[in-house]
Amino acid sequence: MSGENQRVEPSSGTTDLAPPPEPVSRAGRLARPALTLGAAAAALAYVGTVDPNEPGHYPVCPLFRLTGVLCPGCGGLRSAHAFAHGDLVTAFGANALAVAGYFFFAGFMVLWLVRASRGMQAPRLVVRPLYWWGIGAVAVVFSVVRNLPMGSFMAP
Repeated sequence: MSGENQRVEPSSGTTDLAPPPEPVSRAGRLARPALTLGAAAAALAYVGTVDPNEPGHYPVCPLFRLTGVLCPGCGGLRSAHAFAHGDLVTAFGANALAVAGYFFFAGFMVLWLVRASRGMQAPRLVVRPLYWWGIGAVAVVFSVVRNLPMGSFMAP
C-alpha cells in the first residue's frame, strides 16, 4: 500500500485511510449502460432503415467474395434488418448465431441496467478458455453446415 492516502497519527502509530469516495448518483450509475444501449439501438435503427438486401449500401464479406464460402457472420446485417422489423423467422433464417447474439446482448443489458439502478457493480463477463473453445467450435460447425447442401436452409 502506498503512503499517499494514509495519515499516521504520531501518538497512536495507527494508520487512517482516506475517506471513501462520494457515492455516485443514480443517473451517473445508469449513464454507461444507457449510452451502450443507445449506441446499439442507433446501430440497429440504421441497419433497420438502410436495407442490406439492396446492393451498394454495405461492403460484401471478403471471404464470400474471394471463395464463395459463407462465414459465421454472413447474413448478419440481413438478420439485423429483419430483427429490427420484428421478423424473427427471417432474422433466424439469415443468421441464427446473430439472433442468439441479439438475445444474449439484450439479457446482458437488462442485467447491467438493473444492477446499475440498484447501485451494484456492473456484471462481468468472464469466459473460461474451455467455453471460448466451445463457442469457436459452434461457429465452425455452423459455418460448415450452412455451406453444405443439407444446411442450405441456414444460408442467407
